[in-house]
Amino acid sequence: MSLLITRECISCDACREECPDEAIYDNDPIYVIDPDLCTECVNEFSEPACIVACPVDCIIPDPDNVESIEELRLKHKNKAY
Repeated sequence: MSLLITRECISCDACREECPDEAIYDNDPIYVIDPDLCTECVNEFSEPACIVACPVDCIIPDPDNVESIEELRLKHKNKAY
């Protein structure tokens, strides 16, 4: 499952700086996570780096982009570095 940034976002840039997938971008007034790029940090961290970095806890699972752990691992494996 990709992640979603809610309207509580304060656009502090903390999540974007921590995202190893470069899946977070500014979409005034709040940030947005690209579900095609987000791997929820599978195989990199024990939990998504953006959630850890967010000071207002506004990053949640995106119900419109449900993916299994296996799908996230495959997406991570197929990333172009």
